[in-house]
Amino acid sequence: METFKVNGVDVEDTFAEAFKMWGSRVLITAKNEKWVLNAARAMTGFATSVIMCGAEASLEKMVPPEETPDGRPGASVLIFANTKKQLEDQLMRRMGQTILTCPTTAAFNHLNEGETKFKIGGALRFFGDGFQISKRIFGRRLWRIPVMEGEFLVEESFLAKKSVGGGNFLILGENADSTLEAAEKSVKAIEKVEGTITPFPGGVVRSGSKVGSKYKFLTASTNTAFCPTIRGAVKNTLVPEGVNSVLEIVINGLTLESVKKATAEGVKAASKVKGIKKITAANYGGKLGQFKIYLKECLEGK
Repeated sequence: METFKVNGVDVEDTFAEAFKMWGSRVLITAKNEKWVLNAARAMTGFATSVIMCGAEASLEKMVPPEETPDGRPGASVLIFANTKKQLEDQLMRRMGQTILTCPTTAAFNHLNEGETKFKIGGALRFFGDGFQISKRIFGRRLWRIPVMEGEFLVEESFLAKKSVGGGNFLILGENADSTLEAAEKSVKAIEKVEGTITPFPGGVVRSGSKVGSKYKFLTASTNTAFCPTIRGAVKNTLVPEGVNSVLEIVINGLTLESVKKATAEGVKAASKVKGIKKITAANYGGKLGQFKIYLKECLEGK
């Protein structure tokens, strides 16, 4: 496959195969950053892949008090699911079990526009057992739900929109340390791209998968073509000599353009690390995903 150079590193002229998803953005506020992060981390826990987790979610960015409705520290969380119904269900479960239960928090819709809305606050209100009150505060329709601490404020409705999940690229390095350093720098660069997240632990995936398995009960298994330790035993290995570690960065975004921009920023950051031999992307020939995100086009800004 043809390659092109980015900061002296070979990047394959290939594409990442991404998928249609539904996404929403939740703004969590609290008394201080400690409790904002407690809620955000709990809400986005076990949300790396819809294959087993039900949703893909992560902290998008911290939001300063001057930019939140109630003037308190905030955190913007992005959450994605395969369908509208699944997204609504995950929002309900996660907000009800992690934000409502977390001391001092409030929750607001943080999307400016969307194709549908979910009455999450309108459903969580029933926890108030008849003592809940609907009121317009901060220019928003909120529910005041009594809790032992005081009250939980939650917006009546949360918007959702068609989004993109599964954008990706693979970093091939000469050793585990340099590859991890490149992956960390990639995630840091992507954090600056609004409307995107890298949902896996620390934003990095060490266990990229392929469709299918030799075991009939599995629908996916380890991507053997990119596993360095079995390079000599795999006929279709894609691990070049001198490469001993491979890590994947998976990107979800509210728009296709944001995922492309994040891809470009991530690849550029990774290519600056000494010891990186190659960068490529994972796809299935375009047969599964609805979007083809070409690395070269992302880097050239097309």
